[in-house]
Amino acid sequence: MTSETQNSSTPASAEANEGHQSVALEKKQKPTSAPKGDISAKSKDSSAKPADPKNEKVSGAELKKRAKAEKATKRAQAKQEQQPPPPDVSKGSTPDTDRLQGGKSSTTQPSQPSVSKTQHKRSGSSSANAQKPLPIRPSQHQASTLPPEPKHDQKKVALFSHLYGHPRRTTIADAGKDVHPSVLTLGLQMSNYVICGSNARCVSTLLVFKRVINAYTTPPGTSLPRHLTIHLSTQIDFLVSCRPLSISLGNAIRWLKLAISHIDPDTPESKAKSELCSAIDNFIRERITVAGQAIASSASSKIQDGDVILTFAKSSIVERTLVEAYGQGKKFRVIVIDSPPLYEGRNLARALANLGLQVHYALTHTLSHVVQDATKVFLGAHAMMSNGRLYSRIGSAMVAMMAKDSDIPVIVLCESVKFTDKVALDSIAINEIAPPDELGIASSVATQEEPPDQWRDAPNFQPLNLMYDVTPEEYIHMIITEYGSLPPSSVPVVHRLSTNT
Repeated sequence: MTSETQNSSTPASAEANEGHQSVALEKKQKPTSAPKGDISAKSKDSSAKPADPKNEKVSGAELKKRAKAEKATKRAQAKQEQQPPPPDVSKGSTPDTDRLQGGKSSTTQPSQPSVSKTQHKRSGSSSANAQKPLPIRPSQHQASTLPPEPKHDQKKVALFSHLYGHPRRTTIADAGKDVHPSVLTLGLQMSNYVICGSNARCVSTLLVFKRVINAYTTPPGTSLPRHLTIHLSTQIDFLVSCRPLSISLGNAIRWLKLAISHIDPDTPESKAKSELCSAIDNFIRERITVAGQAIASSASSKIQDGDVILTFAKSSIVERTLVEAYGQGKKFRVIVIDSPPLYEGRNLARALANLGLQVHYALTHTLSHVVQDATKVFLGAHAMMSNGRLYSRIGSAMVAMMAKDSDIPVIVLCESVKFTDKVALDSIAINEIAPPDELGIASSVATQEEPPDQWRDAPNFQPLNLMYDVTPEEYIHMIITEYGSLPPSSVPVVHRLSTNT
C-alpha cells in the first residue's frame, strides 16, 4: 500500500512543480512599473515598426553599404521622375496624330490594360506628367509645306570655301571716321577695277599714304612712330575690305611700317613726315619705275625682227617692253590673247595699234591655233612664289602650257617687289574670288520672262570667278628682273637680296 501511494503521488507533485515554475516565469516577463495602457501601446508599436538599426550594433563597413544603397535608391527615384511616362498604347491615336494626319489614326492596336494612377504614383510620376503628350515627328506632308530656304547663300563651291570672306565693299557706308577721304576714293576705284594691275595698285596706294601722312597729327601723350602705324592700319583695313592686297602692295606696306618704326621719337613731327614722304618717293622710283625700265630694256633685246610675240591680258611691264622694242625700229607682230570677264587685253591691243604695231586680238578658245604662229611668249606676273611658280591672271597657266607643248620659250617679266617667300602648289590654297556678277551671267541669262537675278535661284548652279592661277616652273624658260635674267629656282635668292637692301 505504501509503495502504490508513493507512486501515485509523484505525478501530482511533478505537475504542481511545473505550475509553480510557469507562474514564476510569467511574473519575471511582466514589467513591474508600467501600467496596462502603456504595455498595450508598446506592443502595438513593436508590431508595426521594425527594430531601430541605431540600437543594433553594426560595423562601419555595413553602415557604408547602407548609405550607398540609400543614395542609389534616391538617384533611381530622381531619374524615374525626370523620365516621361510610357505612352498609353491602349489608344490607337492621339489628338496630335489625328491633327497631323488629317483626323485618321495611323495605327490600330488591340486594347491593353491601362496603367492605374496608383502605379504612376508609386513610380514617382505625377498625373500631369502622365497626361503630357510625347513629341511626334512631323509627317512628310507637313515637312513639304515648310517654306524653302533661300538659296542665295548656297552659291559657293565647297572646294574653295576657305577663300570666301566678307563680300567686297562697293560703297563707303559704315566706313570708320578715321579713314581718309583719299583712301575711300582709292578703295572704291580698286573695287570697281578703275585702278587695276599690281603695279598701279601699289603706286596709287603709296601716293595716297603720302596724303594721309601729311594730314596726320600726333595726338598728345603718344609718339609718331607708335601711333602712326595704328592710324595707317585703319586705312589698310578699309582697302582690304574693298579688295585683298596684292603681293607687291603687301611688301610695300611692310617696308613703310618698318621705316616708321625706325624714326626717332625725339624727331620733330614736320621733319619726320617729310622724311617719310621722300622715302615713299624713293621706293616708287627705285623698286617700280627704274626697275621697270631696266626690265624693259633687257627684255626688248630678246625681240628680233620678224618675231611674233604672244602675250596674255595686259601687263604694264610687257606693254613698256613692246613699246621700247618698237621704238628701236624692230619689225615684229603681236598676238594678244584675252579672256572674260575683265577683257584687259582690249586696252593693250588698242594702245599698241594706236602706235602702229600690227596686233592680232583673240580669245582663249582660239589659243591652240594662234600659238602655232608665235615665236616667243611674254607674260606679266602678279607675284613670283618662292618655289619658282608664277602667280598671275587666270589663264596664264594655260598659255604657258600650250607654248611649252609647241616648244615656244615662255619669258616672265617681273620686278623683285613682287617676289614673296610664300609657296604655292596649286590655285586652290592661295587665290582671290571675285563676285559672280562680274561673269556676265545676268546679261546672258536674263529674258523678258525671267529677271536678271533668276540664276541665283537655279538649282545645282554654282558660279566660280577666280582671279589668278599658278604656272609650274617647268613651263617657264626665263624670268627677267632688274637684277638680270635668271631661272625660276633663283627666286628665293633674289627675294632675300631685295629685302635686305
